[in-house]
Amino acid sequence: MTQHLLIALLSAMIAVIWIHPKLVKIAHLKGIVDYPDTRKLQRTPVPVLGGVAVFFGIVLGVALTSGYTNCQSLMTIVAAMMIMLYVGTMDDIVGLSAKFRLTVEIGVVALLIFVNNQYINNFDGLWGYTLIPNYVAIPLTIFAAVGIINSMNLIDGVNGLSSGYCIMASIIFGAFFLIIGDAPMTTLAAVAIGSLIPFFFHNVFGTTSKMFIGDGGTLVMGIVMSTFVVNILSSKTSTEAIDTDFGLVAFTLATMSIPIFDTLRVMLSRIVKGTSPFHPDKTHLHHMFIDMGFSHAGATVSILTLNSIIIACQILVWYIGLSVDVQLYVVIGLGIAFTLGLYHLVYSVKDENVIKRAIKRIGHATHFERKGVCLAFQKLVDKI
Repeated sequence: MTQHLLIALLSAMIAVIWIHPKLVKIAHLKGIVDYPDTRKLQRTPVPVLGGVAVFFGIVLGVALTSGYTNCQSLMTIVAAMMIMLYVGTMDDIVGLSAKFRLTVEIGVVALLIFVNNQYINNFDGLWGYTLIPNYVAIPLTIFAAVGIINSMNLIDGVNGLSSGYCIMASIIFGAFFLIIGDAPMTTLAAVAIGSLIPFFFHNVFGTTSKMFIGDGGTLVMGIVMSTFVVNILSSKTSTEAIDTDFGLVAFTLATMSIPIFDTLRVMLSRIVKGTSPFHPDKTHLHHMFIDMGFSHAGATVSILTLNSIIIACQILVWYIGLSVDVQLYVVIGLGIAFTLGLYHLVYSVKDENVIKRAIKRIGHATHFERKGVCLAFQKLVDKI
């Protein structure tokens, strides 16, 4: 299987490397760009067809490895990704209402549930439950999957964050599926990683080659991430190779923790203020890091580090023998602390507070994208 995964990863990566500069030219030629405004952090128009590049790499990678691995179960997922790519790209170009997008998301998730007959119904002993009935599992799956899709969309605010996060999550989920021997899901993780890596470098280090993943890309990756979560928590997935004391719910929530908890914090805050939960603003965690003087890369690394700490703590709590319930409580507590707690700490304390000054000092030290080796790498990325 390792050889097949390498083929999947490399073929997806090469496909994106090949198509990326062509899409940049098309986007500039046709004006398919994201223009700067008071809410956005870039200063110049940036192409928004990154999702097309990532989707192209994923599909080509799956196609080239289908002869080695039975990827038939991925066809419905690819179809769902294609629908979301169309909707997201339309939103990038002409703008769509939040209600329309939400309706499409619910419809696509429902399609995946009923065609693949797979949903979140395995609680793995959490609170004494193992299997939950379909009348609970199906609404729960729709709610969770749509929430994940929107969380992927809402974290896309600084260079490298959404793609960097999805690379990290795909590596973690891919390792899980590799352990349990789920070849199609492992292949999906491999092609997602291969497609995202070249885009990530262009997005973070590129100047003339910079492109945003756009709503098309975040919605596509939202489908991929929700697919991973649903498969892990489905009774159809055999997890016999995993320790029975390993909390699957806690593990999936830990891997998705910062996007999910930050999205919940922001949406609840908007509702409390009397505005729509989908009304855009600058109150996300990545905006806070930028306000504290972090560079885009610094904000991305910081948020991925916080998420990695939560994952490591969940694994540690499992390793020392605590129950699946305690594993979940630890993840929830850290998720709230690293999103709501950190945001409140930064914006509620005085400027002379030692913690806030320390955060600002770290932020100022993160401006490394355009210096030294990174500057040389930037020139290399722009030439590819």
